[in-house]
Amino acid sequence: MPRKKNSQKKLHVKKGDEVMINKDITGYNFTEKGTTGRVIEVYPDKERVTVEGVNIRVFHEQPSPSNPDGGRVEREVPIHVSNVNPIDSDGNPTRIGRKQISDPETGQSRWVRYAKTTGEELDK
Repeated sequence: MPRKKNSQKKLHVKKGDEVMINKDITGYNFTEKGTTGRVIEVYPDKERVTVEGVNIRVFHEQPSPSNPDGGRVEREVPIHVSNVNPIDSDGNPTRIGRKQISDPETGQSRWVRYAKTTGEELDK
């Protein structure tokens, strides 16, 4: 069922999160299974994330003013968000839950992500 008020997709990872690549990835030859890295960029509309040091591909660039020699450049390529899990404080991959926290002083409430394994909040 599509969202009625806020149509932006909610992902379980954010920019800057430490994540682990799932060990049960299927579909392509992925050598980085089980490695960890930091999320560099998140693309909610495409449901993809770019992880530091993971899924590096070689691009052939033509000479330009910023790169006068051109040549082969290695860059990270986005992977599907379902292939990563955030890491809890113990260093283990975890699933994510959302709960509403209310501030007793102001009476305002906000949603936070928490680790299902340890129960700690991931959003500070």
